[in-house]
Amino acid sequence: MNNKRILFLIVFIILSLIAFQIPISKIMGSDQNFTIFELIAPLGGMFLGPIFGALSAFIVRGANVIINHQALDFLTIMRFLPMMLAAVYFGTKGKKMAIVFLVCIILFLIHPIGQKAWAYPLIWLIPFAATFLKKRLILNSLGATFTAHAIGSVIFLYAFGLTPQIWLSLIPVVFIERGFFTIGIWASYLVINTVLDKIIETREINILKPLVNKNYLISLKFLKSFA
Repeated sequence: MNNKRILFLIVFIILSLIAFQIPISKIMGSDQNFTIFELIAPLGGMFLGPIFGALSAFIVRGANVIINHQALDFLTIMRFLPMMLAAVYFGTKGKKMAIVFLVCIILFLIHPIGQKAWAYPLIWLIPFAATFLKKRLILNSLGATFTAHAIGSVIFLYAFGLTPQIWLSLIPVVFIERGFFTIGIWASYLVINTVLDKIIETREINILKPLVNKNYLISLKFLKSFA
């Protein structure tokens, strides 16, 4: 990576860390909150590529652990995975990330509690199908937020269990929650990508051009073919 890309990575990490401190809503069954980070973290996969996008999510998560003096145990480390893989999903072309949803469905259903709440993981068949139309930004956004959801749910199931009734009662909540995150990721990337493109053109910062995806700029072409 060149110096300006490294600078962009640093700025993105700082903004993501700030976003991590802004809560949106409570995570049911937990004393933790969803934060604006849920909307920002996947964007790193598109701007920086899957590897550096995942790295940025890892750094932000790690920094948050240090800032809030959290214990660095196995469960805490496992909680790094949802947003890291959401960034990987968002920045990966093609259909290969569809496997994530199938693996999560299997892991959920082989758990004794998961077997009694079998309808819950069937939600992930929606983002599984969306992966095959990933060039649409809204479907890529949906897949990214559900990647975090599927992985997070499996981790939560094996760590805390909960009752089948609770899992099943969460189904309508999931649709509302993930619908919000889908639109948030879609809008955030579209606006930031378009603004970055304008800055690059105005300031002639050609070295940052690879960060911009020309398919996802606010335009009639975008609305017709890539929205």
